[in-house]
Formats: sequence, structure tokens, C-alpha cells
Amino acid sequence: METATKLSSRFLLAVSAISVCAFGISLLSGKSDWGGPVLTVGSVSLSLAASLGRGTLKQLAFTLWITTGVIVGLAFHTRFITFPEQIPVLHGREMSIVFIPLLQLIMFAMGTTLSVHDFMRVFTMPLGVLIGLICQFTIMPLIGFTLAYSFGLPPEIAAGLVLVGCSPSGLASNVMAFIARANVAMSVTMTAFSTLLAPLLTPLLMRAFADELVHIEILPMMWTMTKIVLLPVLAGLIFHHLVYIHLKWLHRVMPIISMVGILVMTVITVAVGRDKLLQVGPLLMLACVIHSSAGFGLGYFICRLLKRDELTCRTIALEVGLQNAGMAAGLAKNLGKVATLGLVPIVFGPTMNFIASILANWWRAHPVATHPAEVPSTEP
Repeated sequence: METATKLSSRFLLAVSAISVCAFGISLLSGKSDWGGPVLTVGSVSLSLAASLGRGTLKQLAFTLWITTGVIVGLAFHTRFITFPEQIPVLHGREMSIVFIPLLQLIMFAMGTTLSVHDFMRVFTMPLGVLIGLICQFTIMPLIGFTLAYSFGLPPEIAAGLVLVGCSPSGLASNVMAFIARANVAMSVTMTAFSTLLAPLLTPLLMRAFADELVHIEILPMMWTMTKIVLLPVLAGLIFHHLVYIHLKWLHRVMPIISMVGILVMTVITVAVGRDKLLQVGPLLMLACVIHSSAGFGLGYFICRLLKRDELTCRTIALEVGLQNAGMAAGLAKNLGKVATLGLVPIVFGPTMNFIASILANWWRAHPVATHPAEVPSTEP
């Protein structure tokens, strides 16, 4: 079985390499009409190889799948704007209507990975969690605000940088903390608390930092986030204690559901905002690289200045730099601005995961002398 997996992975890597070469030929020959499908085949093959593989490549699987979603959205954008006639009930309606239900499902899946113990754990490490949460809701919004007014992007796209910065951390931070051999218990606790605080803090921060770029109504946004973030997470938390702990196979299914949901949202967002993305893509990617990198760097060094231990510094750095991009995209849809405000989280997501993967693997190769033995009860 292991040999078959290795052979399959190698075959997929070969297909990916051939596809990339074919894509290069299509660009040189001016036959761009088949360049997109060829690149899609290569990206899907690489993503499948990563999912089947081991080590660093496997740890990049989620990032590669999201990148594949971007490529599919660009290459086949006309097919992901409205539902086809093959689905009579939804024919002609915008595909983006699935955003809110998908986000609720993703947040529910996230809630199922949490337990009351994750919230109670704050009493064993109160200062570290408090520092992490303060960094989370100050560093990233301030960096987003600075970049929004520095890069000369269209106002609503610039506001997307602030929106990503004002979002809580997501499950990706728990995964990266696990890879980096950081303090996973602290990471899970911080994710849980930042998610619960988001319906209150995200609208207030958006009003403070982005009101000149896009109109923000605080109370409606709070209620929206309560419906699409807080209530599904609490429902997932209840489900965890009533059902989830008794059905071990759900531990593998729920993360897949989350990944598929984010992948679908990525494809649709890119398809709807394709023209804008092609117009500002390189500049927006640079802004996202700076935003995410600054989050990791400042999160780490501020903790060092506060004389926190190395393990805590690494954990908080990952928690600060990794945002819940899916939630930000869902909020953009609710505001009716998928093609502009929603583009930033779609670019930010793969960017932050790629940088975090490199950082997490570096820290894994340079472990702290002693670290907590506790690992997540369910690997995100």
C-alpha cells in the first residue's frame, strides 16, 4: 500500500511538471486559450501529490489546494459566476449565495474541534493568552490600515487589507503550531477566544480603521458575525460534547469539510473578481506578503520584549500572522463586495499559509530545549 502511494505521488508530480512546461510553451507560442486548463491540471496534480505525500510537501497541501482554487477561478471564471441551467432551482442566481451557508458550516466544523477544556485552559496561562489576544487585535489591524493607505489600491480593495487584519485567527494557526512544535494548547485557546471576541471587536476595528474606505454599520455587522461565526461555533462546541467525542471518524471528516468549503469560496471569489484581481494582483500580493510577514515578525519580537519564553513567542507569532481569511471573505459577501473587499482574503490566505509553512518547518528543525507535551485533542 505504501509503495502504491509513493508511485501515485511520483506520477502526479511528473504530470505536474509536464503541465507546467506545457503552460510555459503556451505562453511563448501565444496559445493562451489552453494555458489555463493545462496549468489547472498541473496544480491539481501537485495538490494531490502533496495530499498523498509526507514531510514538507504534505504540510503545504492546504496552501497548494487554495492556490489551485485561485487558478481554477481565473481559468474558468465564466462557469463560477451564476448557476447553470442544469440546476433548475438555482439557475441564473449568483453562486456567491453559498458563501454564508458555507462559512457557517466551516465555523461549525471549527467548533467541533474545540471543547470546554480549551476555554478553561486560559486559567493555566492567563498572561500569555492575554498578550496574544492584544497582539492579535492591534498588530494586524494597524498593519492593514498602514498598507491600505500606502499602496494606492482602490478603496474597497484597500479596505480588504484592514478587514483581514481585524479578523480573528483560524484553525491554520493550530495546525502550524503543531508542525512547529510550539505550544499547541495555547494556540487552540487563543483561537477559541479570538473567534468569540470577533463579533464584537471586528466591527469596531473596521469602523475605526476603514470607515473612510467602505461604509461600516457596527450593529448590523455585529449581528451578521454573531450569525455566521459565534452561533455556529457554539453549536459545534455543543456537538463536540454530545456527538463528536463518540464518533472518532468525524475527527478526519470535519477538517476536510472546512478545506472544501474554503476552496469553493476561493474559486467563486476569484471568478467574480477576476478582472480586478488581474488589474491589482501583483501589488495586492506584495501587500499581503508584507502584512502577513509583519504579523509574524512583530508578534514574535513584541513577546520577546515582554520577556516571554521562546515557545510562547513562537506560538503567538503564528497566532498573530495567521488570520481567518475565510471569515473575512464571508463578511465581504454579506456587504455585497465579493469582487473587491473579498479579493484580499483570497490572496492573503495562500500567502500567509505559505510563509507560515516555511516558518513552522524552520522552528520544527530548531526546537526549543523543553516544550509542553500536550498536543491537540484533535489535529485541526
